[in-house]
Amino acid sequence: MTTATARAHPNIAFIKYWGNASDALRLPVNPSISMNLDGLYAETTVTWDEALPADTLRLNGKDEAGPALERVQRHLHAVRQHLRLTQYARVVSHNNFPTGTGIASSAAAFAALTVAAAGASGQAVPERALSTLARLGSGSAARSVPAGFVRWFTGDSHETSYAESFAAPDHWALVDVIAIVSDQHKATGSQEGHPTAPTSDLQAARVAGAAARFELCQQAILARDFDTFAEVVERDSNLMHAVMMTSRPPLFYWLPATLALMAAVRRWRAEGLRVCYTLDAGPNVHCICIREDADQVRERLWQHSGILEVRRATVGGGAALVNAG
Repeated sequence: MTTATARAHPNIAFIKYWGNASDALRLPVNPSISMNLDGLYAETTVTWDEALPADTLRLNGKDEAGPALERVQRHLHAVRQHLRLTQYARVVSHNNFPTGTGIASSAAAFAALTVAAAGASGQAVPERALSTLARLGSGSAARSVPAGFVRWFTGDSHETSYAESFAAPDHWALVDVIAIVSDQHKATGSQEGHPTAPTSDLQAARVAGAAARFELCQQAILARDFDTFAEVVERDSNLMHAVMMTSRPPLFYWLPATLALMAAVRRWRAEGLRVCYTLDAGPNVHCICIREDADQVRERLWQHSGILEVRRATVGGGAALVNAG
């Protein structure tokens, strides 16, 4: 019986992942860019135990069955094959942020699960391989394995679709001030939403322009050019949600408070605050800003109705073991 615990951060995508070239391998149709969110994390302990008759999952203090357990079991099967293991695993995991509300809980969870499972095996698994394995559980989990500012390549096979850091956490002092307008678990999660992307008449156009937006965003981050960064990040977020809204069936994640905050952020930037918005598959608004402006952004957010909570996250490191033995 061997055990390891790993911690991984969720990530916020600046150039979005929406739609797969292969649903089985979770190969994305376009490259994406993200940053990890320090202070928010999933912590997962994996114990490989020869006495277990099947994999088990305890999530946020509750023993899981049904779809949540089945998803973890499928992922552990892939990890077992890669590591050439035969034992089943006991998995205990918790998040310190809301699950299933558009703050990339599955990205953090499957990155932590992958790193902990590899750590408990005692095998040295390179970061690139950990990234590809994490992708099989949740596509965006590939981006939570490396540190800081991360790019994820589409690839055309399991081995070639991986994420890597292109700038360290201390490269640019960006802050994600997250306005939580709903803590309810969304009715349609990203896993179920991705297959609907091709049904939108707008998806082909979104994908066609994604490589150019990817390059523009990457260069803006490397140059610390906030004006260019803000324009491309908001445009890419709007494009993804336009695809969601025009898919069949349509996916509407925005709430009235979401729309009000998006308009407010654009107004604040016109007034001189260095802030822009982006949203994942959920109603909560990620306000990306320069560190010096973060306190003012937080204060202004609390002046809006419909805000349940405001979280603040700087640029985080990669998934890592916190103990093994």
